[in-house]
Amino acid sequence: MTIKLYCFGESGNAYKAALALELSGLDWAPVYVDFFNGETRGEAFRKINAQGEAPTMVDGDLTLSQSGVIQQYITDKTGKFGGTAEEKYEVLRWVLWDNHKLSSQVGMTRFLMNFLPEDKRPADVITFMQGRLKAAFTTLNAHLEGREWMVGDSITNADLSCCSYLFYPEPFGFDRADWPHIDAWLTRVSDLPGWKHPYDLMPGNPSDRA
Repeated sequence: MTIKLYCFGESGNAYKAALALELSGLDWAPVYVDFFNGETRGEAFRKINAQGEAPTMVDGDLTLSQSGVIQQYITDKTGKFGGTAEEKYEVLRWVLWDNHKLSSQVGMTRFLMNFLPEDKRPADVITFMQGRLKAAFTTLNAHLEGREWMVGDSITNADLSCCSYLFYPEPFGFDRADWPHIDAWLTRVSDLPGWKHPYDLMPGNPSDRA
């Protein structure tokens, strides 16, 4: 049975789940969620996910949301991306760090800078968020020095989580050239067989609303 992932291309959190599904080799298909026109707040979508969030994964009778949970489900189903038994808590540590310190900050900053009308963009908030992001990028860049992957010797959910928003082209205060260890790591991720850019992997692109 084909796994369904309710998602949209602009969502870095959805990309975490979509990329894990794509690289895992599981049979899956994206289902477009019209986030910007309020679909996740509608009654029909709330019947799929009462939290009103994308991504949401449906595999037969099982429905899951939250990207980290979906990633762990893929790991449990395939044996991929979880690291060794000794590494699993370190993988989880970086997934949770990303969710709290990196993706949540990038997601908000990118939204404020690119998806709000220009006259509605709060300059002071954006400056504050970019300061927090610089601290997160510093942590990530330092961790990747001398490493190929976030944890251990191969790609794990830590990589799939932390890399997600950093492939998007919209400006949010991140330039790969400023962070050489992050830059090299992102290249390793994108060189993986089967890797796809978020706008190629999932339906939905800012150009659709231009």
